Amino acid sequence: MKVTGVKTYVIENESAPRSGGGEETGNWYIGGKYFLILELSTDEGIIGLGEKLTGSSFTGNMTWKDFKSQIQLVHETVEAFVVGKNPFDIEKIYYDMYAGRHDYRLPSLHYGMVLSGIEMALWDIVGKATNQPIYNLLGGKCWDKLRAYAYMPPIPEGKPENAGSVAEQLLREGNTACKFDPFHPITGVPRDISLKEITYTENIFKNIRSAVGNELEVALGTHGQLTTYSAIRVAKAIEPYQPFWFEEPVSPENIDEMARVASHTSIPIATGERLATVFQFSELLKKQAAQIIQIDIGQAGGILVGKKVAAMAEANYAVIAPHMYCGPVAAAAALQVATCAPNFMIAEANQGPLHKKIFKDPIVFENGFIEIPEGPGLGVEFDPKVLEKHIVS
Repeated sequence: MKVTGVKTYVIENESAPRSGGGEETGNWYIGGKYFLILELSTDEGIIGLGEKLTGSSFTGNMTWKDFKSQIQLVHETVEAFVVGKNPFDIEKIYYDMYAGRHDYRLPSLHYGMVLSGIEMALWDIVGKATNQPIYNLLGGKCWDKLRAYAYMPPIPEGKPENAGSVAEQLLREGNTACKFDPFHPITGVPRDISLKEITYTENIFKNIRSAVGNELEVALGTHGQLTTYSAIRVAKAIEPYQPFWFEEPVSPENIDEMARVASHTSIPIATGERLATVFQFSELLKKQAAQIIQIDIGQAGGILVGKKVAAMAEANYAVIAPHMYCGPVAAAAALQVATCAPNFMIAEANQGPLHKKIFKDPIVFENGFIEIPEGPGLGVEFDPKVLEKHIVS
């Protein structure tokens, strides 16, 4: 079997009510406003699905035309390194792409997304050719269903005393874990977090614990925007409430500073969604900067890289919690890795309206768990009627 070409198209997402806790309301696009889908074709008629993450606007400030350069990069890469190759030779093809152009020897997140999208499409072909889900080709099922966490809905009036009722709502929906990010607006430069903001966050935790006790795990996200000393200060304030994790307390570019935060708190540190190679994850684990690895399969290199990172984490007694703020195909790829990882802990449950209907058999998130697709390859197939309504290019 040989790969013969690639087809790309852009899907426009549907908006949904904002989540994440705090005071922000209104609608946004979960996973981005647009999804760039690719299809690898073969000389045996098997088509492999992939998704190149676009980093597109969550609030709708971009159009599909802004992704022309990304589309071109997908086509250039496939034509240069994939066409004419056996799709079973995934490792070889991946490293041909990885090192084939000197400016990509250390892929950025942007090119890492291209590699990831192509790689997951190759795996989809292999799974369909063998009539097996991908996880069966990587060791088989470790789990019958995957635990997931929800984003906390906006707290009414932004008042911490109302956080307890939100937690009770999440429990009624079957959730066992959630995450919120109270530090807004998000900034590009590490900043000091005021005592007022810290106290506000502490009171959210306090009211949640008062309302639901230890029935709901609560993680704190910051998008890596704190200074080191502010991150430590925040950690000390919320430690008594046993947070599930402290996510990206500082920017992930400086692993040494993240390790410094980790050494000053008992709260597990979570990071990984912005790392792009196995080498970066290796450094993260070696320096004991995080215990919860949030690899993004759509950015870090794809499914096989995900399996390697999970194994590295396992050897360091760390767990994986895949980052899944993405489109539907990349989410399906992440589930394949999670299913065959013995050290999987929990997955991000981010489903907008389109995620729930784009496939003939949608990925089901219910009662705090994700049902594992059982079909061959990625285990998903687009509903052609829904797809047709949302293709813009």
